[in-house]
This record gives sequence, C-alpha cells and structure tokens, in this order.
Amino acid sequence: MTIADEFRSRNFSIYGQWAGVLCIVLCFALGIANFFNLGHILLVIFAVLCLASSFIILFIEIPLLLRICPTSPTFDNFIRRFETNYMRAGIYGVMSLIQWLSLTITDSSLIAAAVVLLIAACMYLFAGIKGQQFQSSKTLGGQGVAQMIV
Repeated sequence: MTIADEFRSRNFSIYGQWAGVLCIVLCFALGIANFFNLGHILLVIFAVLCLASSFIILFIEIPLLLRICPTSPTFDNFIRRFETNYMRAGIYGVMSLIQWLSLTITDSSLIAAAVVLLIAACMYLFAGIKGQQFQSSKTLGGQGVAQMIV
C-alpha cells in the first residue's frame, strides 16, 4: 500500500499518524527555538516539555524505533499503552493542553505546536468515534515492517 492509498483509505488513524509526524518536526523545532527565550524562564520550561513531547511522539508513531533503539522495558511498556485510537487521542490532547497553557505566560510560537497536537488528537478521536480500527502506516514502520527487521 502506497502513501496515496493510505490517504485514500479514509481511515482517520492514518491521518492522525501523519499529523503526528508533523508534530514531531514542529515540536522539535519550536522546542529548540523557544528554549533560548531568556526573557521568560517559565516559557523555557514549556519549550523543554515541547521538545520532550517530540521524542515521545517519535516512538509512539514510528514503532520500528522500539526495535532499533536500545530502550528500557519501562519505556517500552509506557509507549505500548498508546496502541489504540482513544489512548493516542488522550496523549495528544494532554500534550496539546500543556502547550496551550504556555500562552498564560506570554504569546509564543508554541501555539503552533498546540494547534497541530490538537489536530492529531482530533483525528485519533474521530477514528475512535467512527469505530475504525487503528491502522499503522507501512511507510512509518508499521504492519509487518518491524517484524521483517527481527
């Protein structure tokens, strides 16, 4: 199945997964960019949380990395909790809420991360509401690709 076929499947979990990939890049870039904002020290804390979110999302959305990277069993069990649409919607919702709370300090570019995280949460929530089974993108290492490595 190609990327175009995956998008044509109308499965919101695929859309959520690709929105998650966008979140990885955006959270990483904005976390680093706002890390050097020395005017508001509390904003630096939110930037660090945004940066940490990018690494958590990286392991959630690209299951192949759990097989390649040496991680602890505790971390692996934490990441494996997010295998359903509702659990992924929940974690993205929490990460989005954290970034929305950064606006209480000052306006910053972290609002972009909050919006995209919210979009990913909504995609997974829609997939859960529609009763769609979670379907992982083959391009990102899901559905058989990880098994081929081992």
